[in-house]
Amino acid sequence: MRTLSSLLILIVSISFLSCKKEKETPKVKYEESKESSATVEVQKVDTSSIKIADLPILMEGTKYLIHPVGDMRVYDNYRGSSYGSSKTNQVSYAISNYNRFELTGYFDNLKFQHIDSTNVCALTTHKVQIQTVTYLNDLAAKTKKQILVYTLVDSDTNKDGKIDQNDIKSLYLSNIDGTMFTKISGDLNEVIDWNIIESLNRLYFRCIEDINKNGALDKNDKVHYHYVNLLQDGWQAEEYSPIN
Repeated sequence: MRTLSSLLILIVSISFLSCKKEKETPKVKYEESKESSATVEVQKVDTSSIKIADLPILMEGTKYLIHPVGDMRVYDNYRGSSYGSSKTNQVSYAISNYNRFELTGYFDNLKFQHIDSTNVCALTTHKVQIQTVTYLNDLAAKTKKQILVYTLVDSDTNKDGKIDQNDIKSLYLSNIDGTMFTKISGDLNEVIDWNIIESLNRLYFRCIEDINKNGALDKNDKVHYHYVNLLQDGWQAEEYSPIN
């Protein structure tokens, strides 16, 4: 009887895992026609969400305060609780983490403010999810060029109505004040990693493209290699082929 029970548990477990696997959201979803593509919209702004900003940070050696902006997170501990009840909800006011020269988290925007000014300027007017912001301190010390590198999501690539970590991650650059906010990775190309070669003043990065159009990014897809000359006017990614 125990053997039969164990077998039944095993079958149920396998069935559950199979269903769970089938329900995984792909990174990319392709529309069958332009008409269907036009009907897909990013979900409307949640009117119940509360926008907050973290306390500003000042990257060492710069003159711009950076204010991360995002949504206050409320964690409900009881399904029947009412919103805002201090007894049943936990509220997180932190939307980012700062570790010397790098800002991480899931936030909607950055606001920039010169230390001698009261004016605050937004990085972008588009809906994005910013995940990392890195200040190239060593490059600035060498060249006086102050640049920020961003990994972020800028499009609802899996067509689930949300822009979040389940979508394609892109690579961007900007000046320390948020100007010249520029995308350097290709559309529908997931950023794998990047690094800086200081002697060449270049940023190198790799992306993966879903060449078989199955919605997943796996070993059957193509890896692209690029570099950007960080000192040039108007950043432009150049592709190279280290494999061939």
